[in-house]
Amino acid sequence: MLRNGLEPWHLLLVALVCILLFGSKKLPEAARGLGKSMRILKSEARAMKAEEGDEAANAAVYTEVSAETQVAHPEAEGAHPEAK
Repeated sequence: MLRNGLEPWHLLLVALVCILLFGSKKLPEAARGLGKSMRILKSEARAMKAEEGDEAANAAVYTEVSAETQVAHPEAEGAHPEAK
């Protein structure tokens, strides 16, 4: 039934309807706005991925440093050595 669902004349018909509905002046503005939105979305997604990577790296460093600190200063967890 939908074997040839999207043929070239279908795309032409959709383009013609869009031009009639929105007008030839509004379509380039809408395309520019859509492009700008997509660029902003991509940059925000990249920033979030970089932030996740930084947080994971910082957590690994923090874990490493805290483990070294506990080994170097075992009395840090308990009472002060002079209080005993």
